Amino acid sequence: MGEVFAGRYELVDPIGGGGAGAVWRAWDRRRGRYVAAKVLRQSDAHSLLRFVREQALRIDHPHVLAPASWAADDDKVLFTMDLVRGGSLSHLIGDYGPLPPRYVCALLDQLLSGLAAVHVEGVVHRDIKPANILLEATGAGQPHLRLSDFGIAMRKGEPRLTDANYIVGTPGYFAPEQMLGAEPDFPADLYAAGLVGLYLLSGKKPDAEAIYKQYSFGTPRAPLGVPEPLWQVIGALLQPDPEARFRTATGARKALAAAVELLPEPGSADDEPVEVFDQIGPLPEGFGPTGPAAAGPEPTVEGTVGFHLAPPAPRSPLSEPPAQPLEQPLAQPLPEPLPLPEQPTAPPSPATRPQTAPVAVRRPGPPARVVIPVLIAAALCFAVGIWALAAA
Repeated sequence: MGEVFAGRYELVDPIGGGGAGAVWRAWDRRRGRYVAAKVLRQSDAHSLLRFVREQALRIDHPHVLAPASWAADDDKVLFTMDLVRGGSLSHLIGDYGPLPPRYVCALLDQLLSGLAAVHVEGVVHRDIKPANILLEATGAGQPHLRLSDFGIAMRKGEPRLTDANYIVGTPGYFAPEQMLGAEPDFPADLYAAGLVGLYLLSGKKPDAEAIYKQYSFGTPRAPLGVPEPLWQVIGALLQPDPEARFRTATGARKALAAAVELLPEPGSADDEPVEVFDQIGPLPEGFGPTGPAAAGPEPTVEGTVGFHLAPPAPRSPLSEPPAQPLEQPLAQPLPEPLPLPEQPTAPPSPATRPQTAPVAVRRPGPPARVVIPVLIAAALCFAVGIWALAAA
């Protein structure tokens, strides 16, 4: 039997970790299911404030992996999420290398769908990268993506927890305006999504500095093997000037839907199929239950096998922000875009496997330490008060 946290969550085995905490597979005694539990590794005031912000996010969307509940036990705090078993995009590229364009379109569409839901809540993610984008274990079927790790996310207008001169995020996925000290904003997330799309097509981390230099001579040509219609969308996401990018993730999705209609048909049947395997593995000896009841229901995925984007079903007006036109037209005009499919009505299984922690480019001063465990609860209340005042 593992450690029982707050009388409810039985920690089973570690499945990942990051700079702020370790992620465990845990048995939720109240709900009778396995979840992912992120246990805060540090107990200083700065970490607690970030924890309060992250656990307060409640975004119910099939392509977002947000906290579901939290608990405190003595000097420890944790929050739980769905347990997602298929690893991250980094695992997928490690297994297969460059992915077929239509498969990339399916993944990029789902990422933009999740970002649209995050942005409509006024939240800037600030750490879009392959390791923070998880996959359900769907085998050879349609992939199902979940955007995770909101550890450094913030709502627009909230006070920043770092000095304005510090750049928070992951090197290599910064938007150019972030390097110039601009306030966190949605276009920076869209730029990072473009870099993720390029990573999926090339099988290697993009050279952001080289891309920036290429754009000084205008929009570069499509890389070898990238279809021109798809490159028009990714190229617009990678515009160095945020005013020249898409205004919203929904606008980018519409352009992507039009681009998919212009892609050549998939290659021969001899092409290696892409499969998303279970990366977590079986439960340790002595733990149960096992089988479908433990894993939860099979996730519902959008689209059809073959990675075509299907027509949409009616959706809630609050699910995504209204589509906006591009600030600047694409290099070649796309046909009138078709709306994309309805998202699944129920979120799939759950978890997170962050691999690398975001860093600050400059080293901030050390945060104040909380020397008595009991002060953690006080810090949480104080942080919630600050957050409420800032949001007012």
